[in-house]
This record gives sequence, structure tokens and C-alpha cells, in this order.
Amino acid sequence: MSVRLLQLFVSSLRQNLPRPSNIVRSGVQIRFITEMNAMEPLEEKIDDSIVQSKNHTRYKRRFLKRQWETTKKETEPGESEEKKVCDKPFERIKRKKMAVLLGYCGVNYYGMQRNPGVPTIEEDLLKALYDAKYITEEDFNNQQNAQFQRSSRTDKGVSAARQVVSLKLPLEVNIEEINNRLPQCIKVFGIKRATNKFNSKSKCNARTYSYTLPTYVFEPSLTTEQERKRYRITAEKMTKVNEILGVYKGTKSYHNFTEKKHYQDPSSLRYMMSFALERVFIESEVEFAELLVKGQSFMLHQIRKMVGLMIAVVRGQTDMGMMDKAFGKDKVMIPTAPGLGLMLDKVHYERYDAKFKDSHESLSWDAEEEAVERFKREQIFPNIVKGEIEDNSMGLWLEKIKGHSFEPSDDIPEDKNVVNGDDDDDDCDDIESDDLKNNKVELPVPSETISKTENIDNRDDERTVTISSEEKIEETEDIRKNDANNIVDNEIKSSDSVVR
Repeated sequence: MSVRLLQLFVSSLRQNLPRPSNIVRSGVQIRFITEMNAMEPLEEKIDDSIVQSKNHTRYKRRFLKRQWETTKKETEPGESEEKKVCDKPFERIKRKKMAVLLGYCGVNYYGMQRNPGVPTIEEDLLKALYDAKYITEEDFNNQQNAQFQRSSRTDKGVSAARQVVSLKLPLEVNIEEINNRLPQCIKVFGIKRATNKFNSKSKCNARTYSYTLPTYVFEPSLTTEQERKRYRITAEKMTKVNEILGVYKGTKSYHNFTEKKHYQDPSSLRYMMSFALERVFIESEVEFAELLVKGQSFMLHQIRKMVGLMIAVVRGQTDMGMMDKAFGKDKVMIPTAPGLGLMLDKVHYERYDAKFKDSHESLSWDAEEEAVERFKREQIFPNIVKGEIEDNSMGLWLEKIKGHSFEPSDDIPEDKNVVNGDDDDDDCDDIESDDLKNNKVELPVPSETISKTENIDNRDDERTVTISSEEKIEETEDIRKNDANNIVDNEIKSSDSVVR
């Protein structure tokens, strides 16, 4: 009986228990579940930066919507959520770099450069371009948006017969439409297409200024007005004037012909190509002479002081030794001639024209020469003559310099001849560049008294000559040696005192 019951129990177990293969599979499954259950507390400690799903990888997240895109933009008080609609019709006009050739009489203006609150040449020019819709309102408010640049900056009362400014303008420009919006004392002679990187100031390789003055200033014996009107300059006097003006040729230190410059300042080195009495003419019974000076660049008051020193030598107030002293180390107080007769005659772009003659228009004034001479006769020279005859500008200046002292003194300030504290450049450009600060001045022609080293400017493939003063280099080297010796002596003394 008991055996029979045992057999029944075993058979029932065999029927209810799974097969061996199922046991193995279930064992694997049981073991897998056990491992996953064992890893659950570890996964809670894992950093959230670990991606648990491939849908959250960097590749998948590129197609998912970013969180910041779903957030609404906060609106300021009083601002609507609707999109703003432009009320003014917008028209895109293709603009290119242009060179504007113009002339002006600056007698009633406070210089070329824009100056808020006072009339300037740039203000009237930009206003005319804006009224003609050749520049935008943003360009008018900030001319740098149009890449505006003048070739030469003139001061209060200084005129220009051939001035060039560069800026971006439409390809189709009507010159008469601009001139109709300009006063008669400002005239645009032409507009020419230039290169995209053209800069009217940096690409200008030379500038020519003229200075018009009555010839009676060369004769000190004339005192009355009638004697000055009847005076006519002699050939001997013209020769003497040209001899004195010839001293300015070449590369020299003009630290005494400007302000806030010293002898060792490399930026005071300037190169003058020519300076001579060009012509003599009679206007309103008074004889006038026109002086022409051509140089690479000029500094504040430089031309007016060059003319003032020349007049002082011709009149016998000083001798030729003062000319040599003015270019030396010592400080010399040079009188500044009036600015009425100063005029920018021409800006030169010979190197630019030679490089781009096959692809762009030449910046020469051959086609505009007749119009320029007419403008000078009608607008510039009459104002200079009128100011000289009616206001007696040069006569008052001659009376002022009779007791002039060329020696520096703290009690006698330098005669700046500046009205209303206007301290801008009247003789054009001050090329304070990195090359000048590094004791180098780029000049197209070398001087005999200056050491020369040549290099090639890779930016525009133009050959330039880098010139530095030998005397200045020797002095700076001596100063450095003395300073080094003094430092060594001080260190030795200090070390000896420590040892003792």
C-alpha cells in the first residue's frame, strides 16, 4: 500500500514539474531578473548625464525641439506681441567706392572736417548727398558707414581747389543734381569709380599747397597804403625769395614749425619736394605773389610758419643762420603767417594711377582743369584779395611781428594765430603712424644727408624708401649706452654697500 502511494506521488511530480530544458531557460531568466534587480539600486546613483536611451543622444537631439524654443519671449510693458511692419518701402541700392573731386572756398567755414554746431564743408557735402538720396540717413548721421574719408584736412578759412574724398555711392550719380544742392562756394567737378579698398588719404602720395600774399611784404621800407599799392617786385627780390624757399627742400625735422614736437620725435621728419614763387599777378591795383609747396605730408601750422620765417629773413628781421637753427635741436619761436592766403591746390595719386591705369579711371585733373581754374578765379582768389585789401590781414600781421623774438620764453606765448581756440590742422595731415613711432618715415625719394634702406610694401606693391636720421640714431644709441652704464654702476654700488 505504501509502495503504491509512493509511485503515485512520484508520477504526479513528474507530470507537474517542467522538463530539463525549461528548467535551464527558466534558470537563465531567473538569474537575469536577479541581476537586473541587483543593479536597480546602483542605477539610482548613476549621474543623470549618462544617456539611457538612444533617442536622447546628440544625433537624435538635433531633431528634437529645443526647450528654449518653446518658451515665449517676454514682452516689455506697452509692447505688443504682433510683428512690426516696416512702414517705409525698402529699396536696396548697389553702392561702390567712388572718388569725389571737389573744390571749395573755406573763408566762411570752420574747416573741412565735420564739427557739430558750426558750418563745415563736410556737413554741406553730406547734406547735399543725402537730399539727392545718394546716401542713407544712417550714412548722413555717421559717415563712416559709407567709408567716408578726406584726402586732406583743412582748417578754418582755408580753401581747396582740388580736393578728393572717398565714399560709397551708387553707380549712377548725377553731378549737377549734387551741385544744385550745394552753395556756390562748394562745387563737385567729377566722380570717378575707384577700387574697393581705395582710401583717399592713405593712397595720396603727395600734396601741393599754394599761399597767396601781397608782394609788398618783401620790402620793409614801405609804410603807407599808397606805397604798397604802387610796389612791384623786382627780379632780384624774386631770386632771393626762391633761394630762401629752396632751403626747405629735402627731408628735415620740422619740430619748430609745429606744436608739441621735439627734435628727436621721428614724426617731425617731413619731406618737401619743391617750394618756389610760382607767379605774380595784379588784382585791385595790388600785386600778389603765389607760392607753391609740394610735400609728402604736412603738420599743424607748418606751411604758415615756413612762410612766416621766409618773410622775416627777406625783410631783414633775422638772417639765414636762423633757418639752420630752426632745423636744429634748439627751440625757435617762428611767427605764424595768416591763414587767409593758404589753399590746398592739388592732391597727387601718381602711384595709384600707375598701378590701376588699366582697370580704373585715372584720378588726374586733366578733364576738370578748365572748370577748376574758373572756380579759382570766381570763388577763391576774389575772397583772398577781398580779405587782404579790406581787412588788411597781412599788414596787421607785419605790425605784430616787428618786435617778435625768436628765442623761447615762458612770458611770451607762441603766436598760434588761431581764432576762437581752433586747434585743428590747417596745413592738412599729420601722419602719426606706427612707422613714425618706430623711428621710420616712408618717403618716395631719398635725401643725401639721410641713410637709406629700401623695402617693398606687399599690400599695394608700391616701392617705398624707409628713411631714418643718422644723427638721431647715434644720439639715441649714446643715450642708451649711458643709461646702461649708469644702471650697472648703480647696481655695483648697491651690491658693494650690501657686502660692506
